[in-house]
Amino acid sequence: MLKQLYELLNTHYDEMVSIRRYLHQHPELSFQEYKTAKYIAEYYKKLGMPVKEKVGGNGIVAKIIGAKQGKTVALRADFDALPIQDEKDVPYKSTVPGVMHACGHDGHTATLLVLAKVLHQLKEELAGTIVLIHQHAEEYAPGGAISMIKDGCLEGVDAIFGTHLWATEPTGKIQYRIGPIMAAADRFEITIQGSGGHGAQPHKTKDAIVVASQLVLNLQQIVSRRVNPLHPAVVSIGSFVAENAFNVIADTAKLIGTVRTFDETVRDEIEAEIERITKGTCLAANCSYKYTYTRGYPPVVNHEAETKFLIEIAKQVPDVTSIEEAEPHMGGEDFAYYLQHVKGTFFFTGAKAEHVKNPFPHHHPKFDFDEKAMLIAAKTLGSAAITYLANHGDVCQTPLRRSDV
Repeated sequence: MLKQLYELLNTHYDEMVSIRRYLHQHPELSFQEYKTAKYIAEYYKKLGMPVKEKVGGNGIVAKIIGAKQGKTVALRADFDALPIQDEKDVPYKSTVPGVMHACGHDGHTATLLVLAKVLHQLKEELAGTIVLIHQHAEEYAPGGAISMIKDGCLEGVDAIFGTHLWATEPTGKIQYRIGPIMAAADRFEITIQGSGGHGAQPHKTKDAIVVASQLVLNLQQIVSRRVNPLHPAVVSIGSFVAENAFNVIADTAKLIGTVRTFDETVRDEIEAEIERITKGTCLAANCSYKYTYTRGYPPVVNHEAETKFLIEIAKQVPDVTSIEEAEPHMGGEDFAYYLQHVKGTFFFTGAKAEHVKNPFPHHHPKFDFDEKAMLIAAKTLGSAAITYLANHGDVCQTPLRRSDV
């Protein structure tokens, strides 16, 4: 059956590329993906597959029900874009000013759609159900996963698998990790309230820019001097705003930043330390402040048995040239919520073309990836789903055999 899967996916590769490029030309921001959601739903309707729209917002859920009873496995892809101007010189460049697929979600969607089409053709040989989760709003917390789960997208699901096309790793490489693979991603905002005035009379003011600048430096002590160096953590300021005329001392200054952690205790500690340091810095300058800390996605923590199962699957997939354990990534992903409810694993599929020496990173205006990686991702996810169902969920004892390929 896996041989059939691979042959059919090869046959439909051009369609996969076409879908990806269409979506790349027509991106939509998080929580605004109305046309994309409709496109996905219509694709399934044309295949005659059961599909549910507006799941937890703009989410789409389709199902492939096998001819025989069995377990239920879910596969997930996201489909939102980013507020970035596309600067690539390619025929499929984004047609929407200031919006582009700069993280590969267009590729994730194309991969899952065509994989679903092929699996639908093989449903008479399937023993169980495959749930296809097309998730909106991965890029912006609170994200789409948590609302889709509340709306029932995981009902009856025994295991879930997902992948991210990773443009900085060579095409053909699969990266996995047991346990935490991506970090919790939080956001904080601090507004310093000083007392503005004329630039020529600083002694009559409380300069919010100076205080905020000192605070930026002080916050760097959290990771370097407060957190155990054996526990990874990041505190970064991404925005510093205090707009005034050239001769005006700022009345207020606003800082926006992010915190990345893997450990909940460290997460709690940093949230408290930011306020403590902010309070002390403002007290020294006789200023006041407003502080808000918003918890984003929790860490992505892969389950051991399902990850080991995925490793064995990847060893048999055509065009997979290497399999390696990934270092933990400080980036965030709301796939974490699915793994809090059902067992599963999230892995990276290399998507850097051989001729590309220095690929642009994710979220860059010139981001792109090797489209051949979509085929590898589809074969890996498809193999995982088929074999999981064939093994009746016994992922520890019945590895994929070469004779099955």
